[in-house]
Amino acid sequence: MEPVSIILILLVLVLVLFATEWVPVDVTALLLLAALMLTGLLDPDEALAGFGDRTVLTLASLFVLAQMLLRTGVIGWMVQLLTGAPGRRGAQPPASGVSLIRRLLGGVTAVSTVTSNTATTAVFLPVMHALARRTGVPASRVMMPLAFASILGGSVTLIGTSTNLVVSGFLPELGLERLGFFELAWVGVPGAIAGLLYLFFVAPRLLPERDSEMEQEVRAYISDLTIVEGSPLIGQTLAGAALGRDHGLTVVAVRRDGRTFYAPDASFGLELGDTLAVESDSEGLLAAKAGLGLVSRSEEKLSLSGLESEVRLVEAVVMPGNELIGRTLRESRFRERYGLSVLALHRREKTVERLGNLRVRGGDVLLIQGTESRLRSLGDTFAVLADLTEQQRDGSKAPLAAAIFVGALLLSGLGLVPLVTALIAAVALALALRLLSPAEAYRSIEWPVLILVAAMLAFGGAFQSSGAAEMIAGWLAGVLQPLGGLGALAGVYLFTLLLTQPMSNQAAALVMLPLAVGVAGALGYDPRPFAVTVALAASNSYLTPLEPSCMLVYGPGHYRFADFLRVGGGLSLITFVLTLLIVPLVWPLAGAS
Repeated sequence: MEPVSIILILLVLVLVLFATEWVPVDVTALLLLAALMLTGLLDPDEALAGFGDRTVLTLASLFVLAQMLLRTGVIGWMVQLLTGAPGRRGAQPPASGVSLIRRLLGGVTAVSTVTSNTATTAVFLPVMHALARRTGVPASRVMMPLAFASILGGSVTLIGTSTNLVVSGFLPELGLERLGFFELAWVGVPGAIAGLLYLFFVAPRLLPERDSEMEQEVRAYISDLTIVEGSPLIGQTLAGAALGRDHGLTVVAVRRDGRTFYAPDASFGLELGDTLAVESDSEGLLAAKAGLGLVSRSEEKLSLSGLESEVRLVEAVVMPGNELIGRTLRESRFRERYGLSVLALHRREKTVERLGNLRVRGGDVLLIQGTESRLRSLGDTFAVLADLTEQQRDGSKAPLAAAIFVGALLLSGLGLVPLVTALIAAVALALALRLLSPAEAYRSIEWPVLILVAAMLAFGGAFQSSGAAEMIAGWLAGVLQPLGGLGALAGVYLFTLLLTQPMSNQAAALVMLPLAVGVAGALGYDPRPFAVTVALAASNSYLTPLEPSCMLVYGPGHYRFADFLRVGGGLSLITFVLTLLIVPLVWPLAGAS
């Protein structure tokens, strides 16, 4: 059988598998690689070269660095900055619910210019849900805008979405230069501004109003947190600190110099050394520890010097027969016996007792922190419910993490070193300085995405070398030629957008890129504007919930498939029109009629 026929058969099969997801997309990619080698279209070295491609290594590095920013509290700090949380000195006055949501959406778009839109959506999802609940806005009115805002930022920089990196990485195979770091910003910035205005003023009229609850159980923990030097809470009243409204903490008592003030009123002033008995969920407690200068004394007494990156945090329920039952944590010498720290305790009824004085009962849930080896020593009388390690934040390392990330971008942006070099160096620094552990770095990488990209890079090469791309491009050129240069660009954009619905953005881009370049060549146009159009069309997918960012909000927002078509249709039209208006001006078609 001719190579062209084999390639076309494989293309059809891959499109069907991507669209139906009878097997996971990464498995489909591996099957494709195997087929390319078994049919002799590529030898093993050619087929596997994609796994060492700089695009794949760049993506892996970005996944790790995004986790570093989350782990060290950089993104949490940005959230506080955007929402004007009064828990910080010099914070802005609290905004109304609508303006606060709009401000956060703008921040999401900004953050997603330098992190993947999927990671950005995942990070801001609980923040947006809590904000909606606090302001009384149905989650269905904010979850879809969150996903769309993250996608809008992806077209501003080269690293804003993995699709841009994939397109840039494949361009040299087609005889074109890679995309510049801010090259797509000519369209991405106007698109982000217009898209946000659409989300602010038009989308609210189209979004459904449905009640939504996060599926996981939210446990209210009791914990003792002490105000330490440098805390923004020092000198503030409870009303001014807005711990409940902006941080989800309920202060049930304050202990100072041996005295306990139960149910303190809003005018109660906070001082250095005060110990607050608070109730909150695990996320609120961890965020407070990271951003408000609050520490758990039990954690502080447990010496974990030099082991920060190895420390894990788990929820564990006290099982019947546990020796702790009927005794306090102090009486049982829990910290000395296990080498672990209990940060908080969950119990159905409320209590204002000091955590160390609470008598443990069967069924209590403890928030326990310590090394993995120590946690294994808990035995069968504790049942671990969840590992919350990824929620921990170490705010003291945020400036260092931000400096490493910004430094890498500057080195690359100024042309001093290639992007992949700067990012790999940043990852090495983050690991060496223990901003995150190697195990956490490996867990942060989205391996299915890397496998998909590596396999599709190999397929793209075979698609080009076999002559299949040239043949299909010739057919497309014949269809689009009567439409002129602008019509050809519009056809490439719409065809790419159509392909992104049943298959991943990266795969659609890699299938369309050689076709678009071939169409440009056949019609006598410069191929670069066509390549840019493919990148923009593949990155801006709003019509269905199949895009990963949209999948993240589909359940929490209680959406239906048609909701995305109704709301996303307007955004798709905006990006389509802006692309056709701006691309020919910035990247001339050179011969368009």
